[in-house]
Amino acid sequence: MFSFFKRFRGSKDAENASAENAQDEATLEAPDEAVEAPVSTARETSPAPSVTPAVTAPPVTAPVKPVAPPQAIAADDDEPETVEIVPPPALEAAAKQSWLKRLRSGLSKTGSNIQSIFVNAKIDDDLYEELETALLMSDAGVDATEYLLETLRQKVRAERLTDAQQVKNALRELLIGLLKPLEKSLMLGHAQPLVMMIAGVNGAGKTTSIGKLAKHLQSFDQSVLLAAGDTFRAAAREQLAIWGQRNNVTVVQQEGGDPAAVIFDAVSAARARRIDVVMADTAGRLPTQLHLMDELKKVKRVIGKAFDGAPHEVVLVIDANTGQNALAQVKAFDDALGLTGLIVTKLDGTAKGGILAAIARQRPIPVYFIGVGEKVEDLQPFVAEEFTDALLGG
Repeated sequence: MFSFFKRFRGSKDAENASAENAQDEATLEAPDEAVEAPVSTARETSPAPSVTPAVTAPPVTAPVKPVAPPQAIAADDDEPETVEIVPPPALEAAAKQSWLKRLRSGLSKTGSNIQSIFVNAKIDDDLYEELETALLMSDAGVDATEYLLETLRQKVRAERLTDAQQVKNALRELLIGLLKPLEKSLMLGHAQPLVMMIAGVNGAGKTTSIGKLAKHLQSFDQSVLLAAGDTFRAAAREQLAIWGQRNNVTVVQQEGGDPAAVIFDAVSAARARRIDVVMADTAGRLPTQLHLMDELKKVKRVIGKAFDGAPHEVVLVIDANTGQNALAQVKAFDDALGLTGLIVTKLDGTAKGGILAAIARQRPIPVYFIGVGEKVEDLQPFVAEEFTDALLGG
C-alpha cells in the first residue's frame, strides 16, 4: 500500500526527543488532571463511558503498521509541528495507474457519454446541445452547465478553434479551473489534539471513511483516538469499534448515552494522553430535520468546551450517487456547522461525478478526499486534473 503524506517537521535533538517519549509513556498510564475541563450536564446524567482498548488485529487488506508514540511538544516551541496531507509526489507507477484506473472506471458512464460527443463532430449548435445534455445528466446542475458552455463558446471564438478535439481540450481546461479551488490539503499538527468532527447522513459512508482515514493518519506516525458519537444508529458503535481493532486505535464509546458527553470525554482523554488526532463520529442527520441538526450544533459547542478552539475541522461525508441532493446537504450542513472540508464517497458505483462541478459553483468547500472502493487505499486526496480526465473520459 502506498502513502500520500508529506511531512513538514523541524529537526529535534535526539536526547530531548527520547526524554519526551518517556514522559508521554508515563502520561498514558496516569493522565494529567490539570487538563480536565468542566463536564456538561448531559455528561453528569449519562452512564459512564466505556473505552474500548486498542486491540491488535490484522486489517483486511494490509498488515497494521506500528505507530510511533505520540511526541510531546516542547514547552519552548513557538508553534506545534505541522503535517500536510497531500497527493503523493511520486507514487509507484503500478499503484498510481491502479488508482487512476479505478477512478476512470467509477466515472465511466459520464466519461463515455462526453467522449462520444467529440468523435468526428462538427463545431456547431448540435455539439453544444449534446454537451449540455451530457453535463446535466452528469449531475453538474444548471448553474455549472451554463457557466461551462458559455465560457467554452467564448473560448472557441477567441482562439478560433476548428477541431472537435481542440474544443474538448478547451473544456478540460475550463473544468480543471472550476474544480481547482476544491483541491486543498488537510493540514495536521496545528493543534494537539487536532479535533475533527465528522458529519453526514446515514448511508453516506461516514463511519467507513473514518476508519480508512485513521489508517492513513497512522501511516504518517499520527496517533489517533476515535469517539463513537453516533449513539442512535443500530450497530454504529460496533462498526467503529471494528475499525478501531483493525487499526489498533482506542475507541471511546457509551451505549445509549448522550453523543456530546461521549465526545467531550474523548477529547479530554486525548488531551491527557497527548494524542495527535481525535475523530468524532456523529449521528447521521437529514438536513431537513431541524431539531436533529440542532443536536449537531450542541455537539460542536460541547467540543469547544472540552478544548478551546475545537473542532478544528468539520468534515461532511457525502455520497456521490445522490446527485443534486448532495449539494443540498452541503449547503444545509455548512449553514449549520460551518464546514471546513468534504469527503466524497462511492465514486465506484453509479456515480456521475458532475456534482463536484455544482459544488464548485455554488458552495466551493474543499474536497479533502474522494473514495472509489471499499479498500483503505481507495480513499485518496482529490486532484482536480485527475478527476477531470476521468470525468471527460480522457
